[in-house]
Amino acid sequence: MTDARGRRRFLKTLSVTGAAAALGEALGALAADEGTATPEMVRQAEWLAGVRYSDADRELMMKDLADDLEGYASAREVALDNAVGPAVRFSLPPPAPASPAGAAEPRTSASGKPIPAAEEGSDLSFATVEQLGDLLRRRKVSSVELTKGSLARLRKRDAELKCVITFTEELALVQAERADRELAAGKDRGPLHGIPWAAKDLIAVPAYPTTWGSPLFKNQVRPEKAAVFSRLAEAGAVLVAKTSVGELAWGDVWYGGTTKNPWKLSEGSSGSSAGSAAAVAAGLVPFAIGTETLGSIVSPCTRCGATGLRPTFGRVSRYGVMALAWSMDKIGPISRSARDCALVFAAIHGADPRDPSTVDGPFAWPPSRRLSDLKVGYVPALFDEDRTAKMKATARPEEVTRAREWQEIDRKSLDALRALGVRLVPIELPKKPAAGPLSVSLTAEAAASFDELVRSGRVKEMVRQTADAWPNVFRLGELIPAVEYLRANRIRTLLQRAMDELMQSVDLYLSPTFGGDNLLRTNLTGHPAVVLPNGFRASDGTPTSITFTGRLFGETELLQVASAWQEATGSHRKHPAGGAS
Repeated sequence: MTDARGRRRFLKTLSVTGAAAALGEALGALAADEGTATPEMVRQAEWLAGVRYSDADRELMMKDLADDLEGYASAREVALDNAVGPAVRFSLPPPAPASPAGAAEPRTSASGKPIPAAEEGSDLSFATVEQLGDLLRRRKVSSVELTKGSLARLRKRDAELKCVITFTEELALVQAERADRELAAGKDRGPLHGIPWAAKDLIAVPAYPTTWGSPLFKNQVRPEKAAVFSRLAEAGAVLVAKTSVGELAWGDVWYGGTTKNPWKLSEGSSGSSAGSAAAVAAGLVPFAIGTETLGSIVSPCTRCGATGLRPTFGRVSRYGVMALAWSMDKIGPISRSARDCALVFAAIHGADPRDPSTVDGPFAWPPSRRLSDLKVGYVPALFDEDRTAKMKATARPEEVTRAREWQEIDRKSLDALRALGVRLVPIELPKKPAAGPLSVSLTAEAAASFDELVRSGRVKEMVRQTADAWPNVFRLGELIPAVEYLRANRIRTLLQRAMDELMQSVDLYLSPTFGGDNLLRTNLTGHPAVVLPNGFRASDGTPTSITFTGRLFGETELLQVASAWQEATGSHRKHPAGGAS
């Protein structure tokens, strides 16, 4: 989950006053009183549910309510591991038939220009996956050398960035040595063969801890082998570390501290794919894997100046990855470029019977369609609005300046898109139904995922104990009526239909990263997005970002346009200095 903006939005929709607190106290008293329900407890619950009963109605409910409570208590005796999902699931319309694979040369960019080669002996810290792969295949560098270099950089910078939870050096060297042997023997597993990478520490890897960023799970070793780890291992990639994650997938604070932004060490990297984005941006690994429920790829990539792909919901198996919200969790790559994201995505997408939400969908890379054939939308209202007008009166002058600088950079990004020669179409995001109230789905599912922490009291041992943190939100989630959760998901169906209608007119669209409700809306509907650095603020040198959003299962066209735009603008080629403050 992202921090600040997204959290404030969904917390606001869950505002509960003293009546909810009274209900919680009543339910606690009920549990201590051997299941004796009273009409007064029902009366207190009515306010939260938005209904009103008579005294006679309440009396009539007492016996059945007592039976229900007994059933709830019995159900709570069944142990439920985080890996066990609900029998109902969120699903998307089936994907269209696959497009034919492109015939472009592997080292040709989306815009038709050649990819510059990296030279052996040079600093490879910021080389792309393609450049490193070229050196490996020309035997100018070995996977073991790349792996040792990545491990050394991670160890050197981790003290200040706090981006690593566990080093996987022993595994990495075994995988790297195998990659070198295979490449020497002519066995090429593809573009990721021999390339180091890092995994967000929600991803289970055999024999290594999977801590979820929380002291509650610091020593946890999961029994599963995550599907995304298995697929990358099969592609020949080399896992060097498990990166920091904001505790239970929120923010950049974990039990080891706050993961830092490589561009400005005085601020956090945002989250919750905090360590993955920071490690890539700092030149410590060529790519990493992150997850997103509500901004956890988009937000840290924005803060750190990395490029991230949030795929269509169900494109990448979540087997062996911590569940937060079953109907919203997604897995995607974080890298130096949209093109590298495409190479990683090609290796990890596809159906998996162990994750019922997954589907096989089309993905052709290199892409075969011409840029001029694609119709790209943009949202004029989000580019034209005065973002400072919505800022609080207490906002500091530097915050206002940063907002104005970002808005001007976004407008230039739109000009760069026009210059590419794509067909640009103004669009308007659907105003109804509103996305904000539907975030109750995330809160209810997250509370269900970690219900045991609330009921056992262990939630008090989590790192952050503020209103804007999981302990408080989990408690709020316990008070959401089932009817309201299901109502929100019925409205979510209408939201999907509205977005489907919009996307009939364009192949993808460009918008400010945090403009309007686009981030929440598209996470609810499952649409894919690519977030890219689009410039740097003059006031403090920190990066900004822009976001392309695609059709469901439209990653080919989405990454094609994003890659062409990125090659034309070049912000991804600028890197933070080591030790910059």
